Amino acid sequence: MADRVYNVLFLCTGNTARSILAESILAKEGAGRFRSFSAGSHPKGIVNPFALKVLAKADYPTEGFRSKSWEEFAVPGAPVMDFVFTVCDNAAGEACPVWPGQPMTARWGIEDPAAVEGSDIQKEAAFVTALRFLKNRIAAFTALPIAGIDKMALGNRLREIGRLDGASPLGGSK
Repeated sequence: MADRVYNVLFLCTGNTARSILAESILAKEGAGRFRSFSAGSHPKGIVNPFALKVLAKADYPTEGFRSKSWEEFAVPGAPVMDFVFTVCDNAAGEACPVWPGQPMTARWGIEDPAAVEGSDIQKEAAFVTALRFLKNRIAAFTALPIAGIDKMALGNRLREIGRLDGASPLGGSK
């Protein structure tokens, strides 16, 4: 079981910022143990340039990311997900997709850095903050003894991770 690679999908509404950051962070931090993906319920079709900028500055992958629908992962032949994390519950009433199937799920709500208005410095700072919070959660996730923990305990731990610093007001409630 130690050689098992787990598929992880990060979901957000637009798939332009938070889910892209998470996909990149896990691609590097979980290499060999996890395969990361991201998608959106209503993808905007572009990746936010600030996401790519802060990923590059933090030495995370920036190539090959695209804003795509979560429906790509619900078709025959798509990778089967082991974990699905929603990171998109910062705005009241925002509808995140519900993932069908049997993966472990948790809400890891992070404030939307793309929603920040102001100067480019303020916008970039919001992305740096989101990256830091996601990096902390992903580090906690990758440190879990996934193969050696029962499903109920694992689910509780995933929800606890969603309540780490940086949770949006609605985060961690699932």
